[in-house]
Amino acid sequence: MKGNVITEHGNIFYTEEVIANIVGLATMECYGVVGMASKNATDGLWELLRKENLNKGVKIQAKEEGLYIEVFIIVEYGTKISVIANNIIQKVRYTVENLTGLKVSTLTVNVQGIRV
Repeated sequence: MKGNVITEHGNIFYTEEVIANIVGLATMECYGVVGMASKNATDGLWELLRKENLNKGVKIQAKEEGLYIEVFIIVEYGTKISVIANNIIQKVRYTVENLTGLKVSTLTVNVQGIRV
């Protein structure tokens, strides 16, 4: 269990998979992102994940200050990586905080490859 929100009606508990799916879908909506990369790369090869496995390109840690999120992406050739990363940070933070009510403390974008 990665996060919980206490409301006047009770408690809401979020699993890591739910939060990771939200992060993955929000990331894929950003311009210049070709796909999510698997965070468990063996042999130094990164595989492009399909839409149903987007949560495998996300790493989440819950701390008292909020969520620490790390995304692993593959970007499109010819796009400015810093702009893509800033868009992802803003979009993911906004989406997670509005959908779940959990605070995002840190968001790290790891570019694992460029696709032509």
